[in-house]
Amino acid sequence: MCAVEARSALVTGAASGIGRAVAERLVADGYAVLGVDLESGAGCAGDPFTADLSTRAGNRDAVEAALERFGRLDVIVANAGFQHVAPVSEFPEDKWDALLAVLLTSPFLLAKYSWEALKASGGGRFLAVASAHALVASPFKAGYVSAKHGVAGLVKTLALEGGADGIAAVAVCPAFVRTPLVEKQMASQAEAHGMTENRVLEEVILAPHAIKRLVEPGEVADVVAMLAGPKGELFTGATLTMDMGWTAR
Repeated sequence: MCAVEARSALVTGAASGIGRAVAERLVADGYAVLGVDLESGAGCAGDPFTADLSTRAGNRDAVEAALERFGRLDVIVANAGFQHVAPVSEFPEDKWDALLAVLLTSPFLLAKYSWEALKASGGGRFLAVASAHALVASPFKAGYVSAKHGVAGLVKTLALEGGADGIAAVAVCPAFVRTPLVEKQMASQAEAHGMTENRVLEEVILAPHAIKRLVEPGEVADVVAMLAGPKGELFTGATLTMDMGWTAR
């Protein structure tokens, strides 16, 4: 267990992509970090912890592990997620259930189970990586878009409930980020749209971006690190866009 004086964070989806970049940045900033993933292994920065976040037990175990190892819990970064692309008429119901479990119910459970610790922090932070799809929709992503819209509402509620206790809650909403999740969905988008993967990147993935490039995971981590610090309270309740001009349309 590290010194109780050190601020600590729990980061989900920490084995790759945005989650890994966030965990690495927070460790570099001096946080004790529990890096949670379905298969944490050596890919997570900080202390790796394996948990199935589609279950209540997995979320509870992650919070309890952070408290046991660090003696406190100051920051939750709810980032874990996956994607499934299909027309709504063909969207598998089990994929709908799984997307809502990981992308929406898990953030709620993490907030619920960590709430008293975030209060005790005196400057607790609940940060959700919600994506621009918390604000706008894309075709063939019914489960993902619905869950991310729900996360935006959850964060607003947490901000109102936590303000008196110094808890700030923010939804970080990046455009498409260079992650394994985006890379994997290019093939399914190509099938859904009947085009090549190169055309998907140019004509589908980057189409809503005013600036035609992917966001880098480290850029999201920089924003999360700022929000985890004292200035984060200024943004409580916000859906903080870093969307390359997407929602300016």
